[in-house]
Amino acid sequence: MTNSQDLKARHDKVMFPSVANYYQEPIALAKGQGARVTDVDGVTYLDFFGGILTVSVGHNNKRVNERVHAQVDRLSHVSTLYPTLPMVELAEKLLSLVPGKLEKIFFCASGTEADDTAVMLAQAATQKTELIALRHGYHGRSMLAQSTTAHSSYRSVPTQIAGIKHAQTPYCYRCPFGKKPDSCSMECAKDIEDVIQTTTTGQIAGFLAEPIQGVGGFITPPADYFKVAVEIIRKYGGVFIADEVQTGFGRTGGKWWGIEQYGVVPDMMTMAKGIANGYPLSAVVTTIDIANSTAKKGNISTFGGNPVSCAASLGVLEEIEQDKLLENCSARGKELRDGLEGIKRQFPKVVGDVRGMGLMQAMELVVDEQGGDRTHNPAAVMKIFEETKKRKLLIGRGGLKGNVLRISPPLNSTAAEIKEAVGILEQSFAAL
Repeated sequence: MTNSQDLKARHDKVMFPSVANYYQEPIALAKGQGARVTDVDGVTYLDFFGGILTVSVGHNNKRVNERVHAQVDRLSHVSTLYPTLPMVELAEKLLSLVPGKLEKIFFCASGTEADDTAVMLAQAATQKTELIALRHGYHGRSMLAQSTTAHSSYRSVPTQIAGIKHAQTPYCYRCPFGKKPDSCSMECAKDIEDVIQTTTTGQIAGFLAEPIQGVGGFITPPADYFKVAVEIIRKYGGVFIADEVQTGFGRTGGKWWGIEQYGVVPDMMTMAKGIANGYPLSAVVTTIDIANSTAKKGNISTFGGNPVSCAASLGVLEEIEQDKLLENCSARGKELRDGLEGIKRQFPKVVGDVRGMGLMQAMELVVDEQGGDRTHNPAAVMKIFEETKKRKLLIGRGGLKGNVLRISPPLNSTAAEIKEAVGILEQSFAAL
């Protein structure tokens, strides 16, 4: 019978060495139910990372599974060359949920594909090629996505696609302009104009940004950031692409989309991860005019709009609406945030910052916050990882320096599960 150690050895023999695993002794997972997963050795863990914010309504969700099982028995795959009922129904439903006049949709299979498609559409619609992205941002694995991503550890080759410019990110805890929250005047947003004027032709295709930066460590912009930033982008002829791959589908609490928390309507939105509770699916939504910019060209996706994935997504949306998960995310998110703030008060030296929205919360660990030393502390993150694993809690990590804990349980998590996770985190910090 296979155990975690044996499976890990087999994994390392056949997989690329870049396919890294969490933990000193990786966990080989076999099954899940709700907010919990069980490994091949029979050990059960509370899963507060959900396949990188993807298992949005819990493992083995009944509503999702029922729709998937029924669809598998009818039709599994045809590609976008043929319309199917699940694809059309999902498109209609999603377009009823997005803000503004976003009336057209294109399905693909991953967040990378969605972001690539959106950038291509921005370039076609504006007939410009230069694009603004943000430092610390992450947008996927393709060559274009690596170029828009601002993490050296995710860039595989030195030659990147030309025309991608990176502005300063709205990183309040480490403000690149040395400002405090009470003296902020949106220098980070205004930096976009300087980047456009000094590093581009002065006319751009657009701006690609996450409402909250995921891999970057849940960097959460100030309330007015996107209002200022997007006004600048449109002044120079660009369109705004909101990368909702991690923030979409209620993750930030109270609203369907992260960008809605900032009162800005994008010209395009990309979405993936939580869209189908783990089934491969992504989408780009945009205006009729932008969608028409490629009307005379072919644009297919072999796996985009897969009937089974679309059925799963319809189950996710039903679960969110029927069980009022936008509201649950807000309530449980407040409980989680209060718990993390309490840990920060208990361990003020090592916990430098707590940030996020809804059930997308982070803790940035430093060497000595009280002593004024905000040096990144990835070593503490690794120790907390091992301590939480020992106590049967799975969380994520991120940040450019790997010093951020990322905590993102399912949207239907209970108050008891939040309390359990916070208790484990407290014990784990105490163990340091």
